[in-house]
Amino acid sequence: MPTRRQEKVARVVKEAVSDAIANHLGDPRIEGLVSVTRVEMAPDLRRADVYVSILGKDDAAQNKTLAAITHARSRIQSLLAGRMQSKFCPVLRLHKDEKFKKTMETMKLIEQAVSELEEKDSVETPKTDL
Repeated sequence: MPTRRQEKVARVVKEAVSDAIANHLGDPRIEGLVSVTRVEMAPDLRRADVYVSILGKDDAAQNKTLAAITHARSRIQSLLAGRMQSKFCPVLRLHKDEKFKKTMETMKLIEQAVSELEEKDSVETPKTDL
């Protein structure tokens, strides 16, 4: 369980990385909607695992976007250092967050099951007019 200090630093890192991606990177490889979903800090606050969700056309475009963001990691880290008020700046490790994609797939399966149940109920229950 993260400490309060880890949570505070993670919040600053999340805001700074989000701002850097949205406003300070001009790489044309970055396409689609990019959002920082979560940040996990190491206990010593020297490393931050940043999870990025990318909504793009296809997997190739999403991977290209992640590669561009990873390539700009040092630029993002320097922008983060300007916002940090600590002795050192955490080293960023960027990861593609697959949770959102899995959640959407699960929701699609649930909707499919519900529609099949409704269809089955409508076929089994004859309508009577009174």
